[in-house]
Amino acid sequence: MKKLLMICGLLFSVITFAQAQDGGRQKMTPEQRAQRSVEGLTKKLDLNEDQKTKATAIFLDQVAAMEKARAAGNTDKEARRAEMMKLSEETDAKIGAILTADQKKAYETYKAERKERMKNNRMGQ
Repeated sequence: MKKLLMICGLLFSVITFAQAQDGGRQKMTPEQRAQRSVEGLTKKLDLNEDQKTKATAIFLDQVAAMEKARAAGNTDKEARRAEMMKLSEETDAKIGAILTADQKKAYETYKAERKERMKNNRMGQ
């Protein structure tokens, strides 16, 4: 009987711990995600108001397209990944089109840093 109670207690604590780990993340709205992306670019690239407006529209389009792709329910992980990468590349091209020459150089550096951070995060897991 003691073993059964200990096992139940252990399972309960594991479940509680797992929920606490996931509970820290809040699902952001598409507008919030777009705004966060624009704020990050503004900090790095010193965007003007016109560029901020255009970038917000670009990121909103990207978020909508990615949600649509997820909702399509494609179970092939590689195909879904390829589609997401294509959307990301299209967004990068659109963002590059609204930047000045100096900003484009800084944007390329920013993308390289972001890619390196993502790579390091994957390696650390």
